[in-house]
Amino acid sequence: MEYKFLGSTGIRVSQLCMGTMTFGNEADKVESAAMYNRCRDVGINFFDCANIYSQGKAEKILGDLIAGSRDELVITSKAWGQMGTDINAKGSSRRNIIACVEASLRRLNTSYIDIYFLHRFDPHTALEETLATLDDLVTQGKIRYIGASNFAAWQVAKALGVSALHDWASFKCIQPMYNLVKRQAEVEILPLALSENIGVVSYNPLGGGLLTGKYGHKIESSQNRLGRVEMYKKRYGDDWMLDAAMRYEAFARDNDINPVSLAVAWVAAHPGVTAPILGARNVGQLEDSLRSIEINMTTELYQKLASLTPAPAPATDRTEDFR
Repeated sequence: MEYKFLGSTGIRVSQLCMGTMTFGNEADKVESAAMYNRCRDVGINFFDCANIYSQGKAEKILGDLIAGSRDELVITSKAWGQMGTDINAKGSSRRNIIACVEASLRRLNTSYIDIYFLHRFDPHTALEETLATLDDLVTQGKIRYIGASNFAAWQVAKALGVSALHDWASFKCIQPMYNLVKRQAEVEILPLALSENIGVVSYNPLGGGLLTGKYGHKIESSQNRLGRVEMYKKRYGDDWMLDAAMRYEAFARDNDINPVSLAVAWVAAHPGVTAPILGARNVGQLEDSLRSIEINMTTELYQKLASLTPAPAPATDRTEDFR
């Protein structure tokens, strides 16, 4: 396992990050512990969580698991999503963020969270209020660094400007969706991260399972996430994505490479990505993702894989500059 500096923070994280969205849901305590221990065995020190994962259960499970080695780990959590029935228990208001941080600290059984993400951009709360609140929490030592998940590049850039204006803590890490069939991050998000030296922990490297080689054109009948969860059907159900996934599976098979390992390795090879976030329901699923670090992702292999899916349009209509 290699370790990379997380943007400009000065802290080093493993080249793979373990996501805990399945903890307490698709993976019970026993299976969650098995995946956590396997990650630690291979040197992963970076674990991504959120308050909304299993409505707090994931944080509780992770909190129990990290108890003996907390200071050796980099732990994240997030706020924005609806927690409970209170109408105000959502969003990025000062009221909600403070409540969410306090609740996450209790569930994680820790005195601090290394990286605290805003899970979404909140159009109903002034960015100044949100960032001032996060700065207060950094000053109090309850969170070490702040980040943004699912923000557009302009939203990140605006937040950086507001933080600089007021000398507040600024985003040190961002968390975009990124994989072979979801490449929008290449246009502005990843270049922004490289320009401003911001860490990137991208999620969905397997396209919600599309790039595992299990589906073909049979998503609707699948009992896995792509077949069961409407959000994933909408995200990865376009015909061109299914066609691309079949071409990708054939490429992996012809080159005798596990498609799961290859998909994770391709994401990790982008110079703007610090660590892809892995997701799994059990240790068996996790193993193929862990083996991604064994793949020699040459420039030639990277480009061949990239050619299997359409690159996103550039950020400017002066397309003649890119020909």
